[in-house]
Amino acid sequence: MMSIVPQAHLPQVKIPATYMRGGTSKGVFFNLTELPAQCQIAGDARDNMLLRVIGSPDPYGKQTDGMGGATSSTSKTVILAKSTQVDHDVDYLFGQVAIDKAFVDWSGNCGNLTAAVGSFAISSGLVSADRIPENGICEVRIWQKNISKTIIAHVPISQGQIQETGDFELDGVTFPAAEVQVDFIAPVDPSEAMFPTGNLIDELIVPEVGTFNVTMISAGIPTIFLNADDIGYTGTELQEAINGDEQALARFEKIRAYGAVKMGLINDISEAVSRQHTPKVAFVAPAQAYTTSSGKDIAESDIDLHVRALSMGKLHHAMMGTAAVAIGTAAAIPGTLVNIAAGSGESSTVTFGHPSGTLKVGAEAECIDGNWTVRKVSMSRSARVLMEGWVRIPENSF
Repeated sequence: MMSIVPQAHLPQVKIPATYMRGGTSKGVFFNLTELPAQCQIAGDARDNMLLRVIGSPDPYGKQTDGMGGATSSTSKTVILAKSTQVDHDVDYLFGQVAIDKAFVDWSGNCGNLTAAVGSFAISSGLVSADRIPENGICEVRIWQKNISKTIIAHVPISQGQIQETGDFELDGVTFPAAEVQVDFIAPVDPSEAMFPTGNLIDELIVPEVGTFNVTMISAGIPTIFLNADDIGYTGTELQEAINGDEQALARFEKIRAYGAVKMGLINDISEAVSRQHTPKVAFVAPAQAYTTSSGKDIAESDIDLHVRALSMGKLHHAMMGTAAVAIGTAAAIPGTLVNIAAGSGESSTVTFGHPSGTLKVGAEAECIDGNWTVRKVSMSRSARVLMEGWVRIPENSF
């Protein structure tokens, strides 16, 4: 008689998921109610599940055994649920998964993926049917749980279906798609300090690196802006000029850590290693002609300034959506480094150059009793479903 040998290894489990591109990022989207029970609440089980789905931590830095693409733009996860907030459709929780370390950073938002949140919410039944037109634009009211902010995604609808195809071209994305306008509503609460130190420009002392003029702003995402010239750059650099220089990356990380302390985000620079998603570091320069990473020539007259930003320790191939909010906001406020690089003065829109091309951002900012506030920051993105079904991970992953 055949004896049954107990199975030594647990099987894989299937978890419903959708792989989506939003803006210049892509990530794995989940409906909260479809997650394993222990992963429906914040904690180690959820983090471990997301790490295994994405393929982290990976000492090889490739995320070969997961859905991640081994860059900050592609090591992302999203969890959506019916909103618990009044006058909102969906709660949006974003997890930035580290590539070679075992942690998920929940400290900020992904602005690019926000463009995909609207369509996923509609297709998942999280938006009431009476809010979805047969033809036109569906305004999906998003509550961004990481930062407690409202975002509106304007999703095009055609014959009752989400329209993903179109002729809108977004620099940093290979193929055209339907345009999705994203509005970041009041990205800085009146009760919060847009400029954590109270200054438009601060002096940041970074031991063994230097002393720099910086603009530190919390709008969209906490961001530290420097002048490109002060750190030895022209502002037209592409990824390889920064990401291939380990000493430069170490300097940027040290600047980021000391800036985070000065912004009040952490108490000691040692804490920066576990807070990789925020703050961001970016450098600005006046407009000048350059060639993008795809070989496209951009004339000086095409842009107002240059901005290069680092995400998760590497120069971003285009621009993070949340950093674009910070750029648009800072550009609209006279006296910031961003505004000065753009030629000074007040403007409700700014077009900046980044490694992949250009991006136009609009910001409605005003000064009331000496304090700057921002009502709305808007930009255009695109999004589409890349794959849908299930992800599979070993049952003992979480």
